[in-house]
Amino acid sequence: MKKFYVIAVAFVMAAMTLNAQEQIQPYFTVDQLPDLIKCLPAPPAFDSPEFANDMMRYAWGKQQRLDQERAEIAKRDAVWSYEALLNEFAVPFGLQISPENTPEIWKLMVTSLTTTDAMRVAPKAFYHRQRPFERYQDKMLTDEEAELTGEGSYPSGHTMRGWTTALLLAEVNPAAADTIFARGWMYGESRVIVGAHWQSDVDASRVAASIAYGALHGSADFREQMAKAQAEYLEKTGQASGVNNVMPTERVNTGIAYRVDGACATEDTRDIIIQDGRKIMRN
Repeated sequence: MKKFYVIAVAFVMAAMTLNAQEQIQPYFTVDQLPDLIKCLPAPPAFDSPEFANDMMRYAWGKQQRLDQERAEIAKRDAVWSYEALLNEFAVPFGLQISPENTPEIWKLMVTSLTTTDAMRVAPKAFYHRQRPFERYQDKMLTDEEAELTGEGSYPSGHTMRGWTTALLLAEVNPAAADTIFARGWMYGESRVIVGAHWQSDVDASRVAASIAYGALHGSADFREQMAKAQAEYLEKTGQASGVNNVMPTERVNTGIAYRVDGACATEDTRDIIIQDGRKIMRN
């Protein structure tokens, strides 16, 4: 009975993914990619010492909701679309990513994520782990209880997608890797803050993303598209010719200072800020 349930859930989730991405040809089929059930350990049992950390991090996440600005970022990170995801990385990356503005980077990201997203389906159905808001009969920050109830939490699809995005964008623009990865880390933390995932879900999903990222490099088509994306980035930022030929509308918030999380920086903001596409350290 359990085996039938796992297969049925996996079929439904796969069908939903395929319908949303039917126009995109992935670099690999899911059968050609590493099996995350074999790669990752099982999630912590609810009576294990590891789960004690999950409970503490759940409490930490609820505390973070009191910070209105951080709560709004977590809500934005919950939106399940490529457009919303790549918009969140625009500031640390240095360019707005869209089919119109950066077609080669867009194609790289959407095709790569379509390929790797499929890897989460089988382990989610296999482990069918209860989500935090379900266990505590609690409210989510994003009011998604009805939508997510009954769907396994391990691994976190959002976290896997966000960390894979960070890995890919850092390869396109290595000079901004630190800020890109900082935003990618926040993206995973947002899943704890909204109450959708345990910390152990998020931790395992970052590893899953790294496995997926490594697998992508086995595709000659991926490597070719990565080269095109890198060349496009250099062209768009004026680095290909040594002349800054970027149109003002292509830059992200030119002339305004931003924090790594995308919020506007103030005079009192310390740590890394981004201004005019450059990283600046304020002590």
